[in-house]
Amino acid sequence: MLEIKTTKLGAELTSIKLDGKEKLHQGENYWKRHAPILFPIVGQIKEGKTIIDDRTFKMGQHGLARDMEFEEIEQNKFLLRSSKETLEKFPYKFELYVQYFIQDNELTVEYLVVNKDSRQMLFGIGGHPAFICDYSTGNYQVQFNKEETEIEFMQLENGLISNQKAQNIMKDNSIDLTENIFKNDAIIMKNLKSNKVTLYNKKINKKVLDFDFTGFPYLALWSKIGAPFVCIEPWFNTADRVDSSGIFKEKENILKLEPEEKFECRYKIKFYEGE
Repeated sequence: MLEIKTTKLGAELTSIKLDGKEKLHQGENYWKRHAPILFPIVGQIKEGKTIIDDRTFKMGQHGLARDMEFEEIEQNKFLLRSSKETLEKFPYKFELYVQYFIQDNELTVEYLVVNKDSRQMLFGIGGHPAFICDYSTGNYQVQFNKEETEIEFMQLENGLISNQKAQNIMKDNSIDLTENIFKNDAIIMKNLKSNKVTLYNKKINKKVLDFDFTGFPYLALWSKIGAPFVCIEPWFNTADRVDSSGIFKEKENILKLEPEEKFECRYKIKFYEGE
């Protein structure tokens, strides 16, 4: 049986238990968060600022939603409306809905963005759940469900996307999670054919979870060195590039919504027993 807990702060998951066993990082050490929502940007913007309609706005890494108080409109369904506070950082009127669904051993995380402005709205969005996993043992790998012949690994340079491609670390269509794999920050991938990855324990030959990110053009893996968790992150956009113009509408894969138009996306996690 799958059970979850959530909080109105950031509409964030704070616990995922399968038959009483915790699966989500609890934020006690290394990293205080559990599964933040990345909106209206993913990653960092150059120099912490961006230009929208010839005006400069400042935003921290991964945007503003993760630190905002949402309204819980139903059990496990949350709403963040634009406000005076958000408009100072992101000059669009919006509604952001976050909802969690459980069916058997599977959790679905759904995002819905509504443009409440009178003009086209530009934004980014992504997920950042952290799963308990002592990857430094070398026992774990991330397996891809389709043959990855065109995958590209993106390299971070001081938090921004470098013009240099990162090394392709795929082996037998999997990524082995080794002790120092995150020494250069997150592993960011694009041009993926897969829509699902599996976190797998090689030592006991068992699945930990399946992660379905259908529709997301980027996937990232991240942790801190020595931390007992691994984040699997589905993204629609990334950080700015090192040579970014700083103009928001020129960001790679920026999403666009016309007035009253809606954007939906979701990811699904199936958990397995005995790990």
